Amino acid sequence: MKTNRAEKMLLEMRQENVGQLLISDPATIFYLTGYWIHPGERLLVLVLSDSGEHTLVVNKLFPITEDLGLNLVYIDDTDDAVEKVLEHVYTDKKIGIDKNWPSKFLLQLLNKKPGAKLINGSDITDKVRAIKGEDELELMRDVSKDNDNAITQLKNLVPLELDELEMTDRLAAIYKELGNSGFSFDPIIAYGANGADPHHMTDNSTVKPGDSIILDIGGVKNSYCSDMTRTYFYKEVSEKSRDVYETCLEANKRAIAMIKPGVRFCDIDAAARDYITEKGYGEYFTHRTGHFIGIECHETGDVSGSNTAVAEPGMIFSVEPGIYIPGEVGVRIEDLIICTEDGYENLNHVSKELEIIG
Repeated sequence: MKTNRAEKMLLEMRQENVGQLLISDPATIFYLTGYWIHPGERLLVLVLSDSGEHTLVVNKLFPITEDLGLNLVYIDDTDDAVEKVLEHVYTDKKIGIDKNWPSKFLLQLLNKKPGAKLINGSDITDKVRAIKGEDELELMRDVSKDNDNAITQLKNLVPLELDELEMTDRLAAIYKELGNSGFSFDPIIAYGANGADPHHMTDNSTVKPGDSIILDIGGVKNSYCSDMTRTYFYKEVSEKSRDVYETCLEANKRAIAMIKPGVRFCDIDAAARDYITEKGYGEYFTHRTGHFIGIECHETGDVSGSNTAVAEPGMIFSVEPGIYIPGEVGVRIEDLIICTEDGYENLNHVSKELEIIG
């Protein structure tokens, strides 16, 4: 177990009078143990106890040879897996169960322990994971440096006029050369009007003069994720597209300038959204301004109008305003930001100024 991380969980548990957490989320188990297990449809539960006695219940198909600093309980496909978990669960305090545990297991537990006091344990695990330690911050800096490199290499391929799918293939090779294990999400490479769909499914479209080129990409290295978006133009840019771009860029800068401890996420969102609205494009900014990131590309926490929580040192989140005019043009500009003790640190250093390629 990573003792300092487990202690943070235990502190939150005691404050909420939670005796145990039943954690099934592989990412959170990795966060606590440094060990990845992807169980598929089979049961996997880390029982984190306020007593300090922690138990991992895992199928025999996933043998663990290293010492994880906890009790290992192996089950097989013929066992009553939930009953095996309950052998290590007591019910005199609240039990936290994370949001990832399949209902087929949760319903069995409810039938076996109808009087148990259950809460959403992810409120605890997500809160702790949101504040990155210095070791995590260094990993995020490293993978984001690779992403700066990757997007620069990808941008330089635009004059070859490869289609979107071919660009994706080239990007996979770039990440491999950089020592990344793969994509942190399916990359979005969108030419022209395709960019007006915020989650365009990359296809065989080719780039044409005047097109905007959205490159929304991220890799994974040492189990941490990068994510960044830059928008370019091919050979020329119309006055309207230029205005859309400059508006989006200013919104990005205004939101980032707001970031420091104690600032509400809804106010960071408003800094971008209000400016885009003021410039007449409000109806075309159709998503939140950002999301948290770390071991997973999208972690719990966001930069949105409904989030009144405040930024704290160690949090990492994206700032990615976008303007999407159907049938015409799409622009998104995204950076990953660390909230620091006295402000912020931008993890991305690729220029955001308007650039015409070719």
